[in-house]
Amino acid sequence: MSDDVIWHCIRHNHCSFMAKITTGIFCRNPYNATGICNRSSCPLANSRYATIRDHDGIFYLYMKTAERAHLPNKLWERVKLPRNYEKAMEVINKHLEFWPKLLVHKIKQRLTKMTQYRIRMRKLQLKVREKVMTMPRKETQRHLRRMDKAEKAAQLEKNIESELKERLKKGVYGDIYNYPFKEFDTILEMEKDDVAPAEEEEEEEVEYVEGDDEMDDMEDIEDFGGLPDDEDDDDNDGETDEDDLSDEPVAKKPKGRGSDLRSNIGKKSKKLITEVERDDDMGTRRRTRIPGKGAGQ
Repeated sequence: MSDDVIWHCIRHNHCSFMAKITTGIFCRNPYNATGICNRSSCPLANSRYATIRDHDGIFYLYMKTAERAHLPNKLWERVKLPRNYEKAMEVINKHLEFWPKLLVHKIKQRLTKMTQYRIRMRKLQLKVREKVMTMPRKETQRHLRRMDKAEKAAQLEKNIESELKERLKKGVYGDIYNYPFKEFDTILEMEKDDVAPAEEEEEEEVEYVEGDDEMDDMEDIEDFGGLPDDEDDDDNDGETDEDDLSDEPVAKKPKGRGSDLRSNIGKKSKKLITEVERDDDMGTRRRTRIPGKGAGQ
């Protein structure tokens, strides 16, 4: 189909890329070099056409020829342009050497404009500016209502939990064995946290206490005068009897059951009495053991 027929159908019937406004008629096709809907700028009504497109900050030269019109997947030939403006112009002159001068001029104008707005974009990115964001009113109100409901629910749960703890402490429920362990552990940890600061506030108290056992031992050692000599034996005859009585062994009470005590009732005791005599001439002692009353019988 010829270019004139295509343009007639597009201009007078319908085109999905056409945008009619009060200022003029524009084209939304991405391959349009000028953005204006006319016969020389339409990429659909021209079998030989060229334009420049931007992909992530990199410029490419697109070219379409009539020889590839029957191959839609290979319709456009793409050439990468260098970032330097002068070198990019040289590449355009090289590939569009025998193309219409008006189309080459439009492509160069498009390259100049795209280079300028790329420079402005870099400058704006380097500047620190405040980002204006719109806050939807309905969503903010909905979020506030949800927050209020969540706070009320949390307060209600806390009140219920405190009431249950008070009843449990008072013993209203008696012995409970089927309580959940996780909640019980959390309550214990919370109680520990409540008690811990009180323990930290207590100050260390230092007290000095008198040692009773050690002082008694020291008093006994001070009271002990030492062993008596042979010269003082004559003066202390009266005291020997008291010392002899202190040497007597003390009978200990048997530790046993009540049945053993009952079985010993009626039996004769086997207690031995020890007497000590002192010879004044020889300076020696003799001990004799005299059985008790019940032992000899």
